[in-house]
Amino acid sequence: MTDTDVDRAGTRLPRALTPFRHPAYRRLAVALVLATFAGGVWVVGLVWEVIRLDGGPAQLSLVSTAGAVGVLLPALLGGVVADRVPQKVILLGVATTEFACMGVVATLSLTDLAQLWQLAVVGFVIGAAMAFYYPAYSAWLPALVPEEDLLAVNGFEGMIRPTIGQAIGPAVAGVVVGAASPGAALTVAALCSLAGLAALTMVPLTPVRREAGSDPTSVLSDLREGFAYMVRTPWLLATLLFASLLVFLIMGPLEVLLPFLIKDKLGGGPGDHALVLAAFGIGGAVGSLTVASLRMPRRYLTWMNLMWGLGCLPFVVMGVATAIWQLVVAAFVLGAFFSAPMVIWGTLLQRRVPSHLLGRVSSLDFFVSVSLMPVSMAVAGPVSEAIGLRTTFLIAGTLPAVAAAVAIVAAKLPQDEVAHPL
Repeated sequence: MTDTDVDRAGTRLPRALTPFRHPAYRRLAVALVLATFAGGVWVVGLVWEVIRLDGGPAQLSLVSTAGAVGVLLPALLGGVVADRVPQKVILLGVATTEFACMGVVATLSLTDLAQLWQLAVVGFVIGAAMAFYYPAYSAWLPALVPEEDLLAVNGFEGMIRPTIGQAIGPAVAGVVVGAASPGAALTVAALCSLAGLAALTMVPLTPVRREAGSDPTSVLSDLREGFAYMVRTPWLLATLLFASLLVFLIMGPLEVLLPFLIKDKLGGGPGDHALVLAAFGIGGAVGSLTVASLRMPRRYLTWMNLMWGLGCLPFVVMGVATAIWQLVVAAFVLGAFFSAPMVIWGTLLQRRVPSHLLGRVSSLDFFVSVSLMPVSMAVAGPVSEAIGLRTTFLIAGTLPAVAAAVAIVAAKLPQDEVAHPL
């Protein structure tokens, strides 16, 4: 079947919805939706809490960089843990930490006791917890749904994350911040995080998947095995290096500079910021759902990298925008071309990486992809002050396309995808 599947009762289901035949995944999806909504509210609430404390681009860079450093430091360890400990246990720990941190910041804000250094510390802790989340979640999915449903799963989640996390969550946060305060928005985030934690407890516990005779040795040995697999796998190494450069070029402008472009250059406020993020999220949902509804493309590596590279061109439009609606349109296109290849990438890892290495390779993916994120966020403010917002956005919009072309040619990705069809 090309666009539908049949569930056990004989009902025809759209391809993107086939994972919901599995009760365990239905429960996990509820937890994912709640946690993603909490994260979307949190991001906008935190930005405007920094602004409420008279912070500027440099201060927001500090808070964002602390979170990025938190993600980076234990990222490789997260993969080792994911290949040793039942993934549900890891995710419960992450969800508990996230709820506690959000609750602390919400309380500090509502009582007017919040300070910038506190936001940075909490951001660091949440970032460190998330370093364990991604590899555990990626390694868990193949244990909950069959291989033929993985593309649909990644597509559905690629739709949920931008829709809920980058559209609905930020939109709600913008309304709450405008009507009440950043502290109220942060409280909403904490309560939804708690609900997501409760939903996660309902997902069945599954054992760690390891090949026969591949019992864990030392942590260093596990790390070395995962790293060796990455180095000797050209499609994996080339894409991860490209992703690292991509993150360096775009995350600072997207996370740090965009709110000030809206506020200082275009005279916008929290509602406009939420609107632009919502457009980014809706675009991501459209891109993800489109890919999930189709078969895996034959040239999956080429298309994936080209979409990421050429999909950054909307940053150029953002840099020269004279009205909020122009940012909205650019954000929609950017979101579509950012999320669509993520569906292919997640499925590619889950289908081509051996199951006993998936946690470690996912953590390497996470580590390499975010390794330059703290640098990007740290330098975004100073660079924009030195060369201007428009020039910074111009660079973010053009260089990724060049990097994508280099990765495709240097690693001979077209030959690889023909030799290994999915």
